[in-house]
Amino acid sequence: MVTEVSMIETCWADRSRLHAYQLVRLQELIRTIIPRNRFWNDRFVSAGLSGDVITDLADLQRLPFCTKQDLVNDQEQQPPYGSNLTYPSTAFRRLHQTSGTTGRPLRWLDTADSWNWILESWRQIYQLAGVNSWDRLFFPFSFGPFLGFWGAFDGAQQAGHFCIAGGGMSTAVRLRALIENEATVLCCTPTYALRMAEVAAAEGLDLQETSVRLLIVAGEAGGTIPATRKRIEELWDARVIDHWGMTEIGSLAVESADRPGGMYLLETECIAEVLLSDGSEAAPGQPGELVITNLGRQASPLLRYRTGDIVCVSEQEDPTGRCLKWLEGGIIGRADDMVVIRGNNVFPSSIEAVLREFSEVQEFRIEVSTVREMKELRVVVEPISDAALTAELPALQQRVADSLRQRLGFLLEVQMAEPGSLPRSEMKSRRLVHLDGAQS
Repeated sequence: MVTEVSMIETCWADRSRLHAYQLVRLQELIRTIIPRNRFWNDRFVSAGLSGDVITDLADLQRLPFCTKQDLVNDQEQQPPYGSNLTYPSTAFRRLHQTSGTTGRPLRWLDTADSWNWILESWRQIYQLAGVNSWDRLFFPFSFGPFLGFWGAFDGAQQAGHFCIAGGGMSTAVRLRALIENEATVLCCTPTYALRMAEVAAAEGLDLQETSVRLLIVAGEAGGTIPATRKRIEELWDARVIDHWGMTEIGSLAVESADRPGGMYLLETECIAEVLLSDGSEAAPGQPGELVITNLGRQASPLLRYRTGDIVCVSEQEDPTGRCLKWLEGGIIGRADDMVVIRGNNVFPSSIEAVLREFSEVQEFRIEVSTVREMKELRVVVEPISDAALTAELPALQQRVADSLRQRLGFLLEVQMAEPGSLPRSEMKSRRLVHLDGAQS
């Protein structure tokens, strides 16, 4: 008897079987949500489409795009959860919401079945990341409504791993709990991995002597920014694995232990398109926006959802034998984070890639303002707390400015901040700040 797990792994190695599997699941999804789900039924009717519109995967392009603003508008018009609900409210068991770093938070409901789909995605993430049965996983975050935390924790538990919850603790207490319980895998944001290292140094704790061998990070671009990744790995003496997801669509991409430098899309659980600004398909090796149709979340599905994330599907042959789309460099940046400065397109990740090469830089913030109708960009840099560094700050400021100019191709202002003055976070850090309401 072919199990679901073996079917998935077969699809990982055979693109034709993968496409057949995706088509069956997509057709089942549409049959389920039309006409039960008012949000999607209305969108199909408005587009002049029926529930049997999909006869092959190419027909997916006949469906309209869905954006976060569509979802925000729906929840504003029909509070608190909107109309993207396939079943009665009594069928739902879980509520999560987005972090709100790019706008108003979205609330998202899941039934028991759709939550199990989230956990299956995490099973695949842990498998590809190289998590072993004997690993002990530590989760150093407060367990609020953010889906990523719960999915990672519940997914690890369901997969049979030893799980340690680090909620309700200070960073110093979390570090000691991690050490005392001999955790081998740490799940957090790149920012918090660096913050924990900062606190460990202040507490006199040597992270390189802990049992941690693997950090699974997400929520920010840092996991695939080489300089940030290198710093985390050196501070922890452990491997960094990046992964990607959203509350609205689940966790759907991960770096594999045997192929660093990018992420596999979990294409048995979603259909992924990478599109140019005109809506046409990006060629392999060409950056475009990632558009996702998730296949297992029938209770609150998303079809052709514009994520706003910029990616590039590799054109190289896969050395592992997998046929899944591999995103070279992971998430390159977010379309809504791109800032145009004097004709130059700048992503915050490009600035971070430069700053993390300076061991003297602890934290930073990117400030965008409008001066005489022109966008101006300033980088505020916080140095490490080191008395011996004080006299060298002007020289550090100049070196940072020179490196940014050389890498980005234009001059920008660099300002030094007092050690410990910039915000810290255990979740996503919002380092791009628009002053006076400026927008990119």
